[in-house]
Amino acid sequence: MFDSATARRMMVDGQVLTADVHNPDLIAAMLNVPRERFVPPSLSELAYVDCDLEIAKGRSILKPMVLAKLIQAADLRSEDRVLDVGCGLGYSSAILGRLVGSVVALEEDAGLARAAKEALAASAANVEVVNGKLAEGWPAAAPYDFILLNGATEVTPETLGAQLKPDGRLACILGRPPAAKATIFRPAEGRLVGRPIFDAAAAILPGFVAPPAFVF
Repeated sequence: MFDSATARRMMVDGQVLTADVHNPDLIAAMLNVPRERFVPPSLSELAYVDCDLEIAKGRSILKPMVLAKLIQAADLRSEDRVLDVGCGLGYSSAILGRLVGSVVALEEDAGLARAAKEALAASAANVEVVNGKLAEGWPAAAPYDFILLNGATEVTPETLGAQLKPDGRLACILGRPPAAKATIFRPAEGRLVGRPIFDAAAAILPGFVAPPAFVF
């Protein structure tokens, strides 16, 4: 029989702690949130493996280590307001909900949004799931202290950056392999300025593909 508690402990010990993730609140959240509830039922026994898992066509849940390092790099505070872009089935939102004051979980796929709302209903009262275009963010609840992109982007997400507080942070994976980097952006003089923090790769989120380059 699948022992999810043991699988969670092995995930944290073998994937998260070994990646220099040391924030005690984040570690506690990853030990307590049942990741298997936030993947398709057919993948529940694979929920804790060290890889991205496909949750819908073209959409994946980030591997635990990548998600943990992105969140840790944001230096979250308990009172922060967070926008989780591309929340998928809600796992990242459930983790964030244990760390901050409130989370807006934005999902473009209506089916994923419904499933995320159901999965989060019993465990994350401070998370609001909304349905809309990922690239547009959710300006109705802005400004945010932190914005997380649950996937990769080929372009600097300036529209989302405009929804940050002056001291806000945005974390994402920028680019495609082999040049993709997990990156922390901060607003500066009306634009986003990024700092690469580690190598990572993920599927490009809808609305974040670079336009075709003009060729003479």
